[in-house]
Order: sequence, then C-alpha cells, then structure tokens
Amino acid sequence: MARAVGTGYDAVDPEAAATACTQAEPGRTYDAIFFDMDGTLVDLDPHTFLERYYRLLDARARRAGINAGVFNQALDAGFLAMGDHPSTITNAAAFWNAFFDAYAAIAGPVLLKDKRMLVDFLQGFYDEEFPTIGKGVVPNPAAQEAVALLAAKGYPLYLTTMPLFPRAGVLARLAWAQVDGSLFSRITCYDNSTAVKPQLAYYYENLAVAGARPDRVLMVGNNTVDDLACLDTGMDAYLVTDCLINDNGFDVASVKHGTLAQFAAFAQSLADCPSRAAAAGRPNRSPLDDDPAGVSYAHPGDRSRKPRPQWEDHD
Repeated sequence: MARAVGTGYDAVDPEAAATACTQAEPGRTYDAIFFDMDGTLVDLDPHTFLERYYRLLDARARRAGINAGVFNQALDAGFLAMGDHPSTITNAAAFWNAFFDAYAAIAGPVLLKDKRMLVDFLQGFYDEEFPTIGKGVVPNPAAQEAVALLAAKGYPLYLTTMPLFPRAGVLARLAWAQVDGSLFSRITCYDNSTAVKPQLAYYYENLAVAGARPDRVLMVGNNTVDDLACLDTGMDAYLVTDCLINDNGFDVASVKHGTLAQFAAFAQSLADCPSRAAAAGRPNRSPLDDDPAGVSYAHPGDRSRKPRPQWEDHD
C-alpha cells in the first residue's frame, strides 16, 4: 500500500475504493459502536500534531522556568510506560509514576510540592495551549453527520481513542472536528483506561464496561494495526479510508471500508439500536472500578502488543 506523499497517510487502491461499503446488512444492528478519533473523525497529520505539541509545550515550559529538555524526557518516559504496565493501575498512574522517576533521575529528588507544580503545569497546557494545536484543521461534515445519525438511532457511542491524554486533551480534539462530545456515552482517556491500542486488553476493557459481546460491537477507525486489532476479539469493524494508516499491508477489501462520507451513508442504513444497556450506569468509569485486578477475561498476552512510539519522532 503506497504512502500518500506529504500526508503521513496511505493511498487506497482502486479495488478497495470500488468495494466501499455504504449499506448495512439487512436487519443488522449493534449494541454499541466504538469510534477512533485521530484520522477517523479528525484529520490532522500525526507529524504535524507532534511538532505543534512539543513546540507549544517547550514554550510554556520556558515561560514557567521549567527545563524543557528535562520535562520532555520525563514526558516521553511517561508515554512509553502507558504501553507497558500492570493491569492493576490506570494509564494515568503509570504515566505519572514513570514521569516522576525519570524526572528525578535527571534533575534530582522531586518533592511533593514539585510534583503538584508539574501536574498543574501539564494540566494547564492541556487546558490552554493544547486546543490551539488544531488551528487550521478543516472539519469533515461527515464526522458530525455520522455521529449524530447513530446517536439519533439510539446507539451507545464510545470514543475509543488512544488513551494517552487527560480528558481535556480528548475533548479539544473533538472540537477541532466540530463533533459533539456529549453524544458519546464513554470517552477513553488516560484516567479511565489501563491499556492502549493495539493491545487486545484495551478492547476487552471497553467491552467489559459496555457489557457487550464482541460480535455485537462495531469499531470504526482508520489504522489497520491499532484499530483493527479489535478483530482479534471478535468485534466487527469499519475501516475509514480518508486518512488511512496501513503499516502492515492489510487487505482493506477484506473488511467493511469506505470514506467517512460513505460510512455516514452506512450509518444511515442501519436499523435503530435495540438496546441502550452500554450507555447505562457510569460508562466513563475505569474498568478497575469493577475488577481491581484488571479485566477478568483479558489474558496476560492481551497486553503484549506495544504501541508504535510516534511521540519519539519529534526533534
């Protein structure tokens, strides 16, 4: 699959484009629909995102009198830790544990007041500078159309985006796409997740929160590694091809696929959802609220897949 020049995305071959799916199987419904965000609902090249992320973070650090080099090394250690930690802690706990360990290893002991300052500093970044990363993003009207259509049909919607950021960082990216975050029953972030894509445990823990069988859930995404990992749990999938990432040479024509506009047509063709169970209770909770040892039916090997550390690509 050829990489589209200058975009960081892959071109779609003519055969796959010709077999795009715009109609659901007659009578087919789901108990929940999971959505990826970056490259699916939001079109922002990952390399552009990372360049802006670190540039704005460095500028904030300088204004605050924080050594940006030390902070970024600790930040990268925290990001990496979220892809490899015990099932008994959230990604947020793994991030901050690794962050403070790395910070202390470089700069010396980190006192409690220093920890509070660094936590507040990063939260301030997500509240203030982070939303400006999306300046110039052109929303795809099919994103809001598809989400609104499915919500109107009664489908519990889960925003199953890579849970590396706090909730504020996720909501900011939704705003770039002009997608209404209130339409999602669950939004994964580092506070309410214990795994990351493409780990199967990430999908199992969201299925556990939804209380849904894998074959009754549709995953909508653009990444053949991170998003189509869901197929190994027994979930159904729709691959959005506008901003396709196909690093493993996956046969796109072997799954439901199409542009976001074609997915919106697919959503329009779906029958109304028969159940709102996946939206009941507290769907934004951590799976550890139900199972402190980790999701009971996720095997140890389900956490063995490691994410591609794209955040290391920055200068």
